[in-house]
Amino acid sequence: LTFPSIHFLTRFAPFQLFSSTFKTSCLSFVLFFFSLLPLLLFWLQVFFFLGGGVLTESIQKQAAPTDKPDTSKPGFGQLKPVCWTQWFDRDDPSGSGDWETLTNLRNENPGKICPKPTDIEVVTLSGNSVVQTGEVIYKMDTTTGFVCKKNDQPDKKCEDYKVRFRCSHPYCDDEACWTQWFDRDDPSGSGDWETLTNLRNENPGKICPKPADIEVETLSGNSVVQTGEVIYKMDTTTGFVCKKNDQPDKKCEDYKVRFRCSHPYCDDGGIR
Repeated sequence: LTFPSIHFLTRFAPFQLFSSTFKTSCLSFVLFFFSLLPLLLFWLQVFFFLGGGVLTESIQKQAAPTDKPDTSKPGFGQLKPVCWTQWFDRDDPSGSGDWETLTNLRNENPGKICPKPTDIEVVTLSGNSVVQTGEVIYKMDTTTGFVCKKNDQPDKKCEDYKVRFRCSHPYCDDEACWTQWFDRDDPSGSGDWETLTNLRNENPGKICPKPADIEVETLSGNSVVQTGEVIYKMDTTTGFVCKKNDQPDKKCEDYKVRFRCSHPYCDDGGIR
């Protein structure tokens, strides 16, 4: 149809009536829709509220395990307890150095060191760390053990070291504990002499035949390292000796000692 023909139809009475009716119907539908909108929104909220709760409960039920894990089974949530062995001091640096090798230590202490230690700790008999000594260490690992060679040192000397290894039960030194503290001497004479021979004579049955370690501190609680004094002896064979003549000020602190043993030599009030 051409433009004039369409213009003519719009003026035709039936077409005008249809157009008016269509507009009225559309308007009525829109008004009806908006009148129902609050009711529709209400039911949507009800649906999502109830449906969401059911859905959440369903998800929770699916996520929840049907069977609780059996915590009584071996290995569940359990780690192997790890601890340190006793201290070992098999060598002294009178020869080519201090050789605390695992091969020799195992031969001399069967069953005392685990097959694959996870760590090694090394200190001097006086309690200084390897770093504090400043010495050049040839070996210090869990495969070889520890070796200090005299020829590697500027002064051609090695400190006397003791070692221990990080293992798991039953290689732990968990049966060992400390004796009571002993202070048999004061430094009024030539020094402070806390020797095992004298201590055993004066305290029969209080110290085990072969202590695994010795701990020494002043009566005021300072360690040997903190005092800075030159110590003549500090081991599990002799005990402890501080000589006045070895000190720059010709004086020794007053020390007390204790030894690492096993029951029944333990001090019940002491710490392991």
